[in-house]
Amino acid sequence: MARRAKAAVEKAAEAPTPAAATPRKSRSTTPTAENLAALSQERLIALILQEVGQSAPFKKRVSAAIAALQGPDRVAALIDRRLSALEKARGYIDWQKRRAFVADLDATLATIIADLKPLDAGMALDRLLRFLRGASATLERVDDSSGQVHGLYEAAAEAAAGLAAGLSADAALSFATRALDGLDDDGFGLVGALLLDLLPKLPKAALEPLDAHLVEALAKLPASAGKKTGPAASERAGPEWERRYQRLSLTRLRQVIADARGDADAFIALELEMSPERPDLAAVAERLLAAGRAKEALDWIRRKQKRGMAVVTREDLIVGGFDPEGPEREREAVEIRILDALGHKDEAQALRWSRFEKSLDPQALRDYLARLPDFEDEEALERAFAHAASQKDPHGGLYFLIRWPNLDRAARLVLDRREAWSGRIWELLAPAAEALEPDHPLAASVLYRALIDDILERGRSPAYGHGARHLTRLGELARELAPGDLTPSHAGYVAQLRKAHGRKSGFWSQVEG
Repeated sequence: MARRAKAAVEKAAEAPTPAAATPRKSRSTTPTAENLAALSQERLIALILQEVGQSAPFKKRVSAAIAALQGPDRVAALIDRRLSALEKARGYIDWQKRRAFVADLDATLATIIADLKPLDAGMALDRLLRFLRGASATLERVDDSSGQVHGLYEAAAEAAAGLAAGLSADAALSFATRALDGLDDDGFGLVGALLLDLLPKLPKAALEPLDAHLVEALAKLPASAGKKTGPAASERAGPEWERRYQRLSLTRLRQVIADARGDADAFIALELEMSPERPDLAAVAERLLAAGRAKEALDWIRRKQKRGMAVVTREDLIVGGFDPEGPEREREAVEIRILDALGHKDEAQALRWSRFEKSLDPQALRDYLARLPDFEDEEALERAFAHAASQKDPHGGLYFLIRWPNLDRAARLVLDRREAWSGRIWELLAPAAEALEPDHPLAASVLYRALIDDILERGRSPAYGHGARHLTRLGELARELAPGDLTPSHAGYVAQLRKAHGRKSGFWSQVEG
């Protein structure tokens, strides 16, 4: 292939360019449709063949494009060969090989979506499902610390759900049934995610038979480890946690169908079946509220919830989105909606204010203020600002005042609690200082000093660049301050830093640079 590519390049270079194909001069060298159209066909072919000889994934994409000229069967055959190779592979893919593997996997997915789907959507959907069914085996043998491989499978699940949503009732039922049969080996939940996305979009006629299929699948699962007999039965059924996971997954899909059919009672019965000790009270109450049964919803939302383990997803850990107070806020938000539906306006308002007092959430305060009679909102807002400023730990109050925003009150809080600010909370103090700079240089200076002190006292060398920039800003802000506003003066503060941290050359080199 490399020799053919080289020969094509040489041939293209020797061939005269037809006058009609003389490329139009362009100021840009960025490859765009317009710029590429100006190249001769021979030049483009030479470039493609050259890249084909150097990139296996690109070669697969070009081969698929050529196969598409011969019909969907030829494209499907190329895809099937690659999927078979993936299913048979057993070797471990470490981080050094991961980049090439991701490119190859991406080429396979792109071939299904870009080349096969326009020719035969049904065939493409079948290959997407097969691709997803092989996810567990692939992910177990690859170092996917970057999440790239998992991301490709998530994209495949999303594409499959979108394709299947446009099927007729019979075709959708057939596809969803095949997908359900693959849940036994869905260790990473990708087929399950596909179904969770797909089921609400399916024609109503497909929902009842799918629910019956799920009931049948649940009946085949052993109820508990004690009901099996013999080692062979134990081996077939798998570990207890695996059986529980399968049961929960199937039951959750039945709940999705119940939602799609608007059957609140069926949803509640399934919730109690899944978790009799700790049902999701907010979820149950939301269904009852949507069904116009607000009194029942209020009873459910006010039931005592037994505490248990918090479920943290992989995505929560990656984006830092785990919020231990989130479930309680969600419960209170549902209760407020129920109280409004019942006409209990005063109770709803009291709960909104309570939410604000506990969380200093600006949206909770806005919701509260929006429902106050005219002329009462200003007094309530002042009460809210005073509450935020009176917190034992002032950082939460500052965060609220900056976000609201009320920069005058934020600056007052900074100056009233000068010694309380912790530079360790740089993700709050740094943007707060920037926000305060234009109109409140003294408050901004207090925060910048707290940040610099923390960086140097803890010897945080990776943050020395930030500290140097903060010190530069302090010098600029000092020119806007009156003598005696800040003790010591800027010159005195820098002298103190040099005395205490003069040996931290990594910091001072950036200051002086």
